[in-house]
Amino acid sequence: MQISLITLNARYSHSCPALFQVRFALEQALPESGLILRQFTINDPYYQTLMRITGDQPEALCFSVYIWNAEYTMRLVADLRRILPKTPIILGGPEATFMAAESLPAGCTVVRGEVEGLGADFFRDLAAGKLKAEYRAASTPPFTMPYREGDFAAHLENRNIYYESSRGCPFSCTYCLSSVEQGVRYRELAEVERELAIILAHSPKIIRFVDRTFNALPERSLAIWRFLLAQSGQAEKTLFHFEIAPELFSEEMLAFLAQVPQGRFQFEVGLQSTNPATLEAVNRRMDLAKAGANIWRLVALGNIHLHLDLILGLPYETEATFRTSLNEAFALKPHHLQMGLLKVLPGTAISRAAEEFGLISSATPPYSVLATRWLEHADLRRLFWLGECLEAFYNNRFFRNLMNYIHKTGEEPFAFFEQLLLICQKADFFSCAKTQELMTRMLVEMAQTRPDRELFCELVRFDWLVSGQRILPPCLVAEPHKEIRDYLWHHLSEEQPPHYTRLTRNEFFKRGIFARFSSTLLKAVGLAEGEALSSGYACFLPEQESWGGQQRQRHIVFFC
Repeated sequence: MQISLITLNARYSHSCPALFQVRFALEQALPESGLILRQFTINDPYYQTLMRITGDQPEALCFSVYIWNAEYTMRLVADLRRILPKTPIILGGPEATFMAAESLPAGCTVVRGEVEGLGADFFRDLAAGKLKAEYRAASTPPFTMPYREGDFAAHLENRNIYYESSRGCPFSCTYCLSSVEQGVRYRELAEVERELAIILAHSPKIIRFVDRTFNALPERSLAIWRFLLAQSGQAEKTLFHFEIAPELFSEEMLAFLAQVPQGRFQFEVGLQSTNPATLEAVNRRMDLAKAGANIWRLVALGNIHLHLDLILGLPYETEATFRTSLNEAFALKPHHLQMGLLKVLPGTAISRAAEEFGLISSATPPYSVLATRWLEHADLRRLFWLGECLEAFYNNRFFRNLMNYIHKTGEEPFAFFEQLLLICQKADFFSCAKTQELMTRMLVEMAQTRPDRELFCELVRFDWLVSGQRILPPCLVAEPHKEIRDYLWHHLSEEQPPHYTRLTRNEFFKRGIFARFSSTLLKAVGLAEGEALSSGYACFLPEQESWGGQQRQRHIVFFC
């Protein structure tokens, strides 16, 4: 029997561990079957995807369905039912779990729950061509790593590899599908280490742990971290991604993390809100003071990339409380700050309380919130666009020094992005390609009404050059680079160790991009101290250097 296992990832670099888990289960139950894995993306041309699926001449089709691919998948299912009217179509995955079987085309089967928990009747019926409309898996089955040696070249090369050392979550957040089943199932550490060693032997670029709260058990987390960093060779270049709860770090964990080499660990931190009433309403009780202190300590280490999440549209979240959440999250200086929309997922506790909370959400995946009892649609719409503005200007890291300036001066982040949003909307920014030059132009326009206009524009100009750009855009008017270079050629000494010697002086001036900045700017970016001269000259070189976990152009300051 030829069975195609299919999913549509959000992008090519992603992979779908569920397909490999389904393959493993089918190999155990139906060893004589021929199994084909197909990982498409939601951006692939539809007709070509359909033709590739039918070209495999499948005798059964298994789809792994998620909120990001449900619409595309159901379009495929509808057409495949027309083309292959007698071929069984099986739908599994988080989104399929809550589908109504009667709403699907005839001949479709829904599998609810984890594939490892399916009984022998499912596989027997599949082999006999007598599938029922629905099968429900037993809860909390044991699970193992589904990958085999050939997968790393055939299916996982140049993709993120997803790994789970546990299933379930110690929390019961009402908006999350992980709360549907209580408790956490932890794998034996020896098995985890054995499987990770197999994966690391193939030198993956990224391993993403899908444990819902990786640091729930401090000693266990530390043991895995120590094992990962003890691996040598090409494994030393692998980046590890973890979802963590910020309040659960122990002192021993933080001490260990201080020693982690830069570029090895990446943490996704679900802060969600800093409003206690909101967190209580969604059953996410958190020691906010401890969470904030731990995030601040992690940022200060400078060696771990931190992605901090807020959720817009939660119960009891007004515009005022969300404003506070954004300001407090910004103050923690994460590398990436995301304002995500609440997804009112079918099957979750919050979906059952939608009427109580006045939740209006999209009728189709991803079920994004449209209004709440505390945020009318117009208010939510405005906050959504403010989040898109923050996503564009904060998360790309083009304007690191400007954002640090906002932080240092105590300017309210919400008010800053609110003003920037008005300028962006007037320019129809969100309909355009969000290039660095366009964003720079928006900021320069914003500067015109600010009392610190000159310093603000200097910060934008400095960020432009330190990000690697070598030609200033028209909106950043400044002294011509050639004039500054000629001035420095005549006024700098013959030698400036360690930057250049008499023999390398010509090459240094050819390679550098020169710009003059005020001493106020140079102090603001940490390049001058005390009573400096009224201005100084920065030389931006082609080489990059690491700074605060990010890359920037190497630069030198001269005062003359």
